[in-house]
Amino acid sequence: MSRQPIHTDLAPAAIGPYSQAIRAGNTVYLSGQTPLVPATGQMVEGDIAAQARRAFDNLQAVCRAAGGSFDQVVRVGLYLTDLSQFSAVNAVMAEYFAAPYPARSTIEVSALPKGAAFEVDAVMVLD
Repeated sequence: MSRQPIHTDLAPAAIGPYSQAIRAGNTVYLSGQTPLVPATGQMVEGDIAAQARRAFDNLQAVCRAAGGSFDQVVRVGLYLTDLSQFSAVNAVMAEYFAAPYPARSTIEVSALPKGAAFEVDAVMVLD
């Protein structure tokens, strides 16, 4: 099985030894995206909703670079440093996905890279 790395300048560059995504067959494993602005590498300003939108925008850019869209995402992982902000993140996710919604896990974590309050990763299956 070959692994094809996916990269786009429309999402933040990887800040470690990993790819923005890897395609294996018709499955694309998307690395976690935080609310970094791709052009600057700086954290987006604003509340948790602004952070979630930026992270979903970054994830969407990687999906598109892989030749897919959020309609083909089958699983999403949400990571929050404060689970009490889940309802705001859930509302933002509803702006990006339509039924049938992907499977999802939501996990509270003690910290995220660069002080982010939110991170999202996903698995996408291409047609």
